[in-house]
Amino acid sequence: MKKSALNLVISLCGVASFSLVADRLPPLVDWQGKSEQLIKTKSAWVTPAELTNLTDSPNYAQTMTYIEKLVASSDLLQLEQFGISPQGRPLVVVKASKVLHKMAKNASRPLLLVQAGIHSGEIDGKDAGLMLLRDIAYGDKTELLANTDLLFVPILSVDGHERRSAFSRMNQRGPKEQGWRATAQNLNLNRDYSKADAPEMQAMLQLINQYDPDLYLDIHVTDGEDYQYDITYGFNEPFAAISPNSASWLAKVYRPAVNASLNEAGHIPGPLVFGVDKDFSKGISGWTASPRYSNGYGDARHLPTVLIENHSLKPYKQRVLGTYVLLERTLKLLNEQGKALMMARQADINARPNQLVISYKASEQADYIDFKGISYQIIESEISGDTYTKWTGQPTLYKQLPVYWQKAVDKQINIPKAYWIPAEQQQIINRLKVHGIELTTIEKAKKIALQQLSITDYKFATAPFEGHFMVESADFTASTIEQIVTKGWVKVSTDQPLGRLAVTLLEPSAPDSFFSWGFFASIFERTEYFEPYAIEPLIAKMLKQQPDLKTKFSQALAADESLRNNPRQRYNWFYKQMPFYDQQYLKYPVLIEP
Repeated sequence: MKKSALNLVISLCGVASFSLVADRLPPLVDWQGKSEQLIKTKSAWVTPAELTNLTDSPNYAQTMTYIEKLVASSDLLQLEQFGISPQGRPLVVVKASKVLHKMAKNASRPLLLVQAGIHSGEIDGKDAGLMLLRDIAYGDKTELLANTDLLFVPILSVDGHERRSAFSRMNQRGPKEQGWRATAQNLNLNRDYSKADAPEMQAMLQLINQYDPDLYLDIHVTDGEDYQYDITYGFNEPFAAISPNSASWLAKVYRPAVNASLNEAGHIPGPLVFGVDKDFSKGISGWTASPRYSNGYGDARHLPTVLIENHSLKPYKQRVLGTYVLLERTLKLLNEQGKALMMARQADINARPNQLVISYKASEQADYIDFKGISYQIIESEISGDTYTKWTGQPTLYKQLPVYWQKAVDKQINIPKAYWIPAEQQQIINRLKVHGIELTTIEKAKKIALQQLSITDYKFATAPFEGHFMVESADFTASTIEQIVTKGWVKVSTDQPLGRLAVTLLEPSAPDSFFSWGFFASIFERTEYFEPYAIEPLIAKMLKQQPDLKTKFSQALAADESLRNNPRQRYNWFYKQMPFYDQQYLKYPVLIEP
């Protein structure tokens, strides 16, 4: 007699270990492509991944050994350490150029920054990059550096890379052993760009500040729905970009060129989109990234950034080869049209708009695309009691599938002239420095009219996210005050190249501001209180001196049941009217110069 599906699962859970069973994943669509010719098997510089026919990826030590030997043998390559991980592993970048000594902020040569392993289980970019560096140094790809330079970070999350296992990513085909998504401090680096908590991220931002690249590629692997595309990628589109000129170049120049090369090599490039819900035919959602993510951060700091998401259900070899083709075409394109990108980027840097959209929401009006999907079935689960999507492996074209882009304005603000930060907010000041934002420290006290924001209502998250209890929502009222800014205060002008990045970090209502991440939690606490014996005579005196106060108190009682039923809150109502009350409580300490 056969066991039920439920009993079978229960019996499997008692097994101490599992063999690697690929059939837990949806069926594969057969693939062959011209890019398979990129694999080298006889060269003296065969990469460690190629030795496995691109089924596995080397560990950190093996990776570094290969890189160090390759770099030492070529005048086109140079190795530089730009940071160190919490567990003590060096963070390295490989520089590739015909003018290695002139790479930093070279206005005559576009610079490409390629980053792999920010999520180290998603390591396709490392092995594709090593193959490409080899072919630049010893193959037929040297001309990729004719007019363009390359920075290649093979592994950003090096500690996560060494938390290797065959069981790291359940939803992904290969490599045989995969690193872990988070760092040793359990931080997701692609949620850390704005808050910059992790040493790895702080080092990455310093590298960006040092070299000022013109294009940034961040290579990932998806963990979502099944579809035919083996490589998807995206950026903040021109209709919702802080850097619209750069976004336009990416949309009109970069995407068509890269898609053509991928198609020619036998790959299927697609848009970076996500399913709306389990029923895929209901449509897909298009994303506008906020600055916690690489592509949202790049948009905010006018660094054109492409987030690449290889499809997790495709074999590792197919994903690595698709990444190689994308990287090669990107370098070719920068040789051909990199100067146009640099001009577009400079236009974004020079722009000084009066307003800034700090968050978007999904548009109710859909766009429509033909989407190369996979057919599926909605299955009722005996285990969960809910339904789930079972992919069949059969290619299906969804004609005119609705796409709901995040392009409707959610919050928009007038960009102020400056933000003023008191000297004691050293953590905030230091984070701004990490981002490369220009600061002016006040040397002589002066009085200035500034805007003070007071919090009238707020809600904290009930669980931590990326090491923080975030402020989920807050309401503010604004008032103008005469503030004496003393020596040590810091002025952050928005009239600077990274002015709009400063706004996204210091405007408290922005989704990835320091305020939203909970960096100002102390303003939600009061440290001085009252005793009834002290406040009773003061209340009596106030009521005698201010006859209308009794009427206001009666009105407050009538309007607020919690005030009527809470003796302490009644006292507190009067306490708020007194000079003894903490005047900094629920006051955003960063002042605004409109």
